[in-house]
Formats: sequence, C-alpha cells, structure tokens
Amino acid sequence: MAHLPSRRRLALAVPVVLSLTASLGFLPTAATATPLTETTVQAADAPKLAYVVNTTTDRRTIGSVKKAIAAAGGTVVVTYDKIGVIVAHSANPDFGKQMRKVRGVRSAGATRTAPLTAAGTTEKDAVQLLTQEQAAKTASASVPGSEPLEADQWDLRAIGADKAAKINPGSSRVTVAVIDTGVDDTHPDLTANFSKSQSANCVGGVADTSEGAWRPYTADDYHGTHVAGSIAAARNGIGVAGVAPGVKVSSIKVSEPDTSLFYPESVVCAFVFAADHGVEITNNSYYVDPWLYNCMDDPDQKAIVDAVNRAQLYAQKKGLIHLASAGNSNHDLDADAIVDTSSPDDTTPVERTIDPHECYDLPTQLPGVVTVSATGVNNLKSYYSSYGKGVVDVAAPGGDRLYQIPDTPSKNGRVLSTMPNGEYAFLQGTSMAAPHAAGVAALLKSKHPWANGAQIQALLKSQADNPGCPESYDQNGDGTPDAVCEGGPRVNGFYGFGIVNALRAVK
Repeated sequence: MAHLPSRRRLALAVPVVLSLTASLGFLPTAATATPLTETTVQAADAPKLAYVVNTTTDRRTIGSVKKAIAAAGGTVVVTYDKIGVIVAHSANPDFGKQMRKVRGVRSAGATRTAPLTAAGTTEKDAVQLLTQEQAAKTASASVPGSEPLEADQWDLRAIGADKAAKINPGSSRVTVAVIDTGVDDTHPDLTANFSKSQSANCVGGVADTSEGAWRPYTADDYHGTHVAGSIAAARNGIGVAGVAPGVKVSSIKVSEPDTSLFYPESVVCAFVFAADHGVEITNNSYYVDPWLYNCMDDPDQKAIVDAVNRAQLYAQKKGLIHLASAGNSNHDLDADAIVDTSSPDDTTPVERTIDPHECYDLPTQLPGVVTVSATGVNNLKSYYSSYGKGVVDVAAPGGDRLYQIPDTPSKNGRVLSTMPNGEYAFLQGTSMAAPHAAGVAALLKSKHPWANGAQIQALLKSQADNPGCPESYDQNGDGTPDAVCEGGPRVNGFYGFGIVNALRAVK
C-alpha cells in the first residue's frame, strides 16, 4: 500500500447502511441565507485549502452557488452538475462556514487540513521484492500450463482461480477500474489487458486522460500496479496470473505526488469518470484521506461523506459495483467505540474515540459498497484485518506473514503480484484482498453480462464459502483473543457471507 490508509472496505451491512442513509438524510437542507455579495478579504499568508460544496442539482442553484463561491474568496476548480458537487479552492479561513449559509448548499467543508502547497507525510509499506533466487526456485516448481511464478500464488488456489481460468478466464468486455496510485500498463503481465480509454489521472478533482497520466509517479507508488496484477495479470507464460486473466483493467490515479494521499475531490472524480466511461467494477484499496473515519457531527467531514457518497451512488445507478478493503487496523467496525490515532494524516494526528456507526470509513462504509476482509492460506482471518458483523460482506486472500505460512517455494504468506518496471513483489493487506474479490466479481459479470452491480453483489455473496467463526481466535497464542467473531455459519463478522470462490463463479 503506498500510503495505504490502514484500512480498506466494502459495502456496508444493512444496519450500518440504514444508519448511514439516515445520517445522509439529515444533511442540511437549503439554507435561507442569500449568496454573499462582498468578496471576503484574505490574509496574504493565509493557507489555501480545497473544499467540496454540495448543492441541489438544478442549474439555477448551481449557478447561484458558484457566484457565492467567488464572493467568499473561492475559485471553482470543477463542477459535477449531475451530482451537485463543486470543488473549490480558497484561502478564506471562513470559507466553509460562509458557504454552508448559502441557499441551495446542502453541505460544505474542507477536504484537507494541510495547505494545497504543502506536502504531508506518509508511511510506505515494507516491500519484499521477489529475489532472483526465489524466482528461479519458484519457476522450477511450476507445473505445465501454469505461469512461471504461479507456484507461489497460494491465493489463486485458495479460491479456485487456477481451475476457474481453464473454464472461463473472464471477458475482455468487462473492465475493473483500479482507483489507486496508478498502474504501470507497460508491465508485461498487464499491457495486453489494460484499457487506456477508461483510464485517467483524477488528482485534484479534474480527469486528465493524456497518454500515461494514469501511471505511477515513481516506482515507490507501486500499490495500484500490485492490485491490478491480482485482478487481471494475463496468462501469457510470463510471471504471475490474475484471478480473472481475461478481463480488462483500467487505472484511475487519485494519489497525491510525494504523499500518496487520496483526497475526497480526487475520489469523487474517479467514481464519476468510471461511471461515464463504461467501467463495470471499481476496486478501492484505500481510505479517503485525511480522516480514517469521517464523523457526521463535524461539518467538514460531513461534507466529505456527502460528496463521495453522491459520486459512488451515481456510479451504482449506472450499474457499477464497488469493492473496497475493510482496513488493516484489526478494528471491529461494529463496535460501540474505536480509538483512532491516525487522523488527520496530512498534518498532526490527534487521538479521538469515534462511534463507527456515526463516523465512516470511506468509501468502505458507504451504502452499496462491498466490504472485503482478508484471509491467509488457512482460510482464517488475517491478524491485521478489520472486521465487523453487518459490515464485512465477503472475505478474500490478503495474506498473513506471521501465522499462516503456505507450503510454497518461497514459503511467503503474503500475496505475490506485479510491480512497476516489470517486477514482482509480496505484499499483504486488505488492499490485496479487495482485488481478489473484484476479480471474482469480474468473472461473475463475464458470465452474467446483463447483471447490474447489485445483482453481481448478490451472486458474489451467494457463491462464497463461509468457514464460520473459529472456536477461538488467538493467533499469537498468548491466551487472549485477538478479535471476537460474532455471527453464525452463514454470515458473521470475520467473513461476511464467506470467502469468495472463483471456480463457483464460472460454473
């Protein structure tokens, strides 16, 4: 994960969806104040921030709000008329407060705490590249008809993806958009399955479709390339294979340069772009920065939830299905309280205790998004994976380097996939689990081309294998449960409806 927000999720369970929908329902209605008529005076050294201003969708209101933005010292960056989201920049410290008083504005707030010109800090995952020795050992263990490095891909075998590929590798008419740090489409395992016409750079909120704009900034921004390989690395006699090696992948880059932060305006752009360019599935192995959880009692965070939700719902209405990672904090997303020590992650984090039923991990906890938890080779929840009854929808291989070690040539419990510049590496996380589920969703869409996103989601759940809650979950053996699984053998907090199954998807 490049920045990778220590979590990733998918569609919320009914209780949370209802709660979220209710919360979204009481977003401020049209205020009675008239548009501002005087330009706000700004301090010369005031930091400029990005904002989302969410309005009703009629043209007259949007036009009026744009004038109010200018009067409040703001500049419109882009307007998404169909969903009533306006992205603006302003150095006026009261810009959000003033915009929330404008007639027709439903919510408005800053999308970051760091100035637009400042670069935040972020941690990179430790990358374990496949060594030449490991590659040679793995290749020598390959069997006829498999890819050279497939012997190390325990994850494919865990969900029957190796057998599924012999029946139906997926249709080239199905595209999974990787909303992430960019994808290196020149990688020999990805180039044949890459869709340039459905790719863009959405950083800042405006889609740039120029040649290569969708690629990673540097090799350090490897996350999206790794995700793409798990979905659709081709079976071409080179390297590794993806879950759905016959489908297309596209890249919608949303990560800021240097920091790899995924700001709301970029994610809004990505969902709308995917919806308007014929994408069927989106993979979201990230959380929207700078807040790990966005709380509805904070006007800025409420505006972020509103904007991102409008965009993802717009895509769903066009038939898309979104899959997202549950997160790597081992948090119970159905708990009464969670301690968040990482937000905001673009300036100085402050410890806070939040209610996950009122503070949302985006886009994971938005209505209709499929939340994916991670498992290891033993089909047990990975030690880091967040979970939650009524929150997690399905589970998929994400790796577990500590407690679930496969009997493979490299004996590496992480997931092996593609990296920039033609390389391969082992990574673990719910960021790796989501693309496995997205690959199975792509196989289902290939078999049922007329099914919409909601129908694909139902199929994904119905064909999953649920191992049920373990009798105990004490991975480190210290006598204390590391997490508590609630629910029954059909649906529970660790696996949702179960671990996705590629072989069932194609039969």
